[in-house]
Amino acid sequence: MFIDRVAVFVRGGAGGAGIASFAKRKGKPRGKPDGGSGGPGGNVVIVADSSVSTLLEYSRRPHRRAADGTHGQGSLRHGRRGEDEILGVPLGTVILDPDGTVIADLVEEGQSFVVSEGGRGGLGNAALVNRNLKAPGFAEQGEYGVEREIVLELKLMADAALIGFPNAGKSTMIAAVSAAQPKIADYPFTTLVPNLGVVEVGDRQFVMADVPGLIEGAAEGKGLGHEFLRHTERARVLVYVLDPSDLQTVGIGEQYDILRAELAAHMPGLSERPSLVLVNKVDLGDIGDGLSELKERELDVQVVSAASGEGLADAMAWIADTLDAIPAQSLQDPDRAGGFMLHRPVSTDLAVEATQAGWVVSGRAAERAVAFNDLTIPIAADLAAARLKNAGVDEALIAAGAEPGDDVRIGDIVFEFQPDDEP
Repeated sequence: MFIDRVAVFVRGGAGGAGIASFAKRKGKPRGKPDGGSGGPGGNVVIVADSSVSTLLEYSRRPHRRAADGTHGQGSLRHGRRGEDEILGVPLGTVILDPDGTVIADLVEEGQSFVVSEGGRGGLGNAALVNRNLKAPGFAEQGEYGVEREIVLELKLMADAALIGFPNAGKSTMIAAVSAAQPKIADYPFTTLVPNLGVVEVGDRQFVMADVPGLIEGAAEGKGLGHEFLRHTERARVLVYVLDPSDLQTVGIGEQYDILRAELAAHMPGLSERPSLVLVNKVDLGDIGDGLSELKERELDVQVVSAASGEGLADAMAWIADTLDAIPAQSLQDPDRAGGFMLHRPVSTDLAVEATQAGWVVSGRAAERAVAFNDLTIPIAADLAAARLKNAGVDEALIAAGAEPGDDVRIGDIVFEFQPDDEP
């Protein structure tokens, strides 16, 4: 089954907890702090892999999580890092936020993106020692990994795309010029998924895509082809396959205009790419007056028959010559480096929300501030309070209307808000 768009829920591994321990020394009840720190959680990494052709695996298993880091131990033994969760995707996969914002575009073999980071490992008490804290009897908990929803969207990596109305003969054509074996039948919308084929012209070759048939209004969701318009976006050459037979209700001139308008509506500039017009089914007889009209527009027009093979060799040679003249990177966004595009969202790390039970503060800095294994220890509580103040939590709570004595929840920790009056 061909799946080209899927929502995936990812979570980085949790960091391991640090430990509070002390070296055992003969004759002394407690030696120096020697508690090791927890290992960081693994990341969820998406990697472009040419051996993967569909997103079906993520449709079946949409929840993915990296491994947790292990806990620290005594004698300065630190926890191991959690293993990354590697998600292989087809070349041409775009990673998006649920709102449609592009996060990354993976178009080359091996390109990768960390979509969900693992949590930081908690510090052991040996790492918490400073000039004011000589022998801490507490340690940090590990952080949770980042949890988020993403959307994976595949845009096929084809050099040329066959575009036409349903039943125009696109599938017959790609089967005739390549080893592709699409479903072919004498009824509209036979092609329900895009088909890829490798076309050889002498010692040259290129990848051609057969896009499901388009109808007027496809860019607005009519018909079936609108779901696959994205697969035309990476094509460097567009091949309009026109059908002069009685199966179509409009002539070939109007077919061309409708197809071009749909591409322009889907993506600005798409319809302006180098193109070839193939008037198919010449074996059926009279083509009509539309051919003369197309040639008067100074378009590159050829008459072919996908069924008999007439004219296909010349048409494929034209496509190969045109591709040779177009730099492979010329259609990529100038902001992309080697086809990779990354958008980093503005950080919204600290958030305060009023609830019936009190105040809820979220954000990694706030969660890290209270990530101690025992906040009943006065020194640990004081250190957490100082961290919260430095992270801006006190200021944010006061700005939101919190008053001394209000309950505040950060993660699993609930405490009474007592702001520090000192600046």
